[in-house]
Amino acid sequence: MSYIPGQPVTAVVQRVEIHKLRQGENLILGFSIGGGIDQDPSQNPFSEDKTDKGIYVTRVSEGGPAEIAGLQIGDKIMQVNGWDMTMVTHDQARRRLTKRSEEVVRLLVTRQSLQKAVQQSMLS
Repeated sequence: MSYIPGQPVTAVVQRVEIHKLRQGENLILGFSIGGGIDQDPSQNPFSEDKTDKGIYVTRVSEGGPAEIAGLQIGDKIMQVNGWDMTMVTHDQARRRLTKRSEEVVRLLVTRQSLQKAVQQSMLS
């Protein structure tokens, strides 16, 4: 998904609701993230646009809450519980995802396969 500064962003999104797993004092999501406005976007293996500083899913634990909810490696996280995640640092994203007061995390994500499916259907 390419982005032109100053222009609206159009994205095909999917809702993913993750119920955190309680392990002692910890609440486990079962995935890792990469990216953020403070990171080098050229190092992001999931972005076609190497200037994209979005937050991406880099790992999903097998059998964990994120996998059960349908989250996939390479998903770009657009929102977390209604909070915009398109212009946040890596640490801000991590803190937003791991808030102890929230046992459920509702994400809006976009993924390449969704974008391609919509483009294919528009060509048919």
